[in-house]
Amino acid sequence: MARSLKLLFCAASFLLLSSLVASYEVPILDRDYSRQICSGMWSNQHTSINVSFDSTSQGHLAMVIYEWKDYQYLGKVTSETDEYLPKTYVCTSDAVRGGFCDASNLGRFILDLPTGKSIENTTFWSARVAFPGSDNNATDQDFWDNPAGNPTPPPSEHTSPFRRDLQTRQASVNPNPSPPGLLVYHEPIQYLVRKTGYYCVAVVPVTVLQTSSSALQERQSTDIHPSYKGSVLFRNTFDGELPATDYPKVNFYFVMFLFYTALAAAWAWLCYKHVTEILPIQYYLSCLVGFLIVEMVANLAYYRYLNVHGKGTASTVFLFVVAILDAGRNSLSFFMLLVVSLGLSVVRDDLGRTMRKAQILSAAHFIFGVLYAVGIVELEFESTSALVLLLFVVPLAFTLSGFLMWILWSLNATISQLRARKQHYKLRMFQKLQYILLFVVFVVFIFFVVSTFTFSGRLAEDYAAKSWRVRWWLLDGWLSLLYFFAFGGIAYLWRPSANNSR
Repeated sequence: MARSLKLLFCAASFLLLSSLVASYEVPILDRDYSRQICSGMWSNQHTSINVSFDSTSQGHLAMVIYEWKDYQYLGKVTSETDEYLPKTYVCTSDAVRGGFCDASNLGRFILDLPTGKSIENTTFWSARVAFPGSDNNATDQDFWDNPAGNPTPPPSEHTSPFRRDLQTRQASVNPNPSPPGLLVYHEPIQYLVRKTGYYCVAVVPVTVLQTSSSALQERQSTDIHPSYKGSVLFRNTFDGELPATDYPKVNFYFVMFLFYTALAAAWAWLCYKHVTEILPIQYYLSCLVGFLIVEMVANLAYYRYLNVHGKGTASTVFLFVVAILDAGRNSLSFFMLLVVSLGLSVVRDDLGRTMRKAQILSAAHFIFGVLYAVGIVELEFESTSALVLLLFVVPLAFTLSGFLMWILWSLNATISQLRARKQHYKLRMFQKLQYILLFVVFVVFIFFVVSTFTFSGRLAEDYAAKSWRVRWWLLDGWLSLLYFFAFGGIAYLWRPSANNSR
């Protein structure tokens, strides 16, 4: 039984340690057998992790809460050759007999701290938790049929260590001292978070049902333990249901909204000032500026709604609306760049069949853009297979590359024609446009290389702990900022002026 416990807990660790929490509040169920929930935390003097259990919960649990930087101390190495079970995580009767822990820690997680380092110098809160109504004087039989014995439980009126006075709490290096002996659950367990980081809560049942051996063999592995049900609440610096890794998007899109509003105000003033000189292409640009403001408002509203109400049917519909707006903006922008680079209304009056090809490419880019925008929000990158991720990324990469290559080729051809005709004013405009696009291609290439190296380690157990603060930036933030600067530069070149007729 002890080896089975190690196997299940180790497997759960590899699958769940690196997974970002999908919601602000995460359930804990006895069907999970061993369960570890992790999430990034933005901290201040009021942030905490609250673990609560239903009144019907029974039995004893080994529980530990800690910040990821101390993960190396969790569990004791018990095999140098076993790749799948290198550590023993919970102090069981077999672990005591093997010398991996002592009887006083039976039913707790094993902490293998180096010499000179105490638990007060770590972020660990560790306890053996008993629920009211459970047999708190558990016998040897309750701990995996091993006669090693159990620690003597303290009185049932054990009080929570988090009710100590503030001076004692501040004087301790670790603001979350672990309770001695048995912690009888009477109220939610609160873990104070005073430093921004990646925190985990792990729970493993350590007692079995008082049932005959033949009956146990007929039950599922998770049914041999008393039932329990609870939840983990990550209380960040913000109030809401967004994971900490996504919350920066709320402020980011608000700032982008202000940027585009300022750009729109400047553009509207120039249009008003030179209303008699406005060209057709500037009408299209005016529509795109207004579309961009609507898109930023939609993105801001979506993440605020998600923070308040969490995921549901309404948020999914909202997500598709935002994804359609985002993909529409990209497709319209690339289409406009392409027809301008082809020399429409400057070198040629009509593009003929080339216009239909450009429309087909724009439609394909729009569809793949919607799929990508939905995918980066709905998929969990640590657990999703590489093939599925490629299905969302590769089609969009092909249409994007097609647009960029076609635009650059067309722009070179248009510049050559303008140079041959000695139309120097228009030539300078298209040359500056070429510089902007080359800069965009260079930046995209650099970030593609950086992202490739970053996501290549997504299956590592410490990937989420290292990347939770910046993943939103790698997936979404830098592209939005790059687009703003590129669009602002192009809008400046084609701005309304007194020389439009030239």
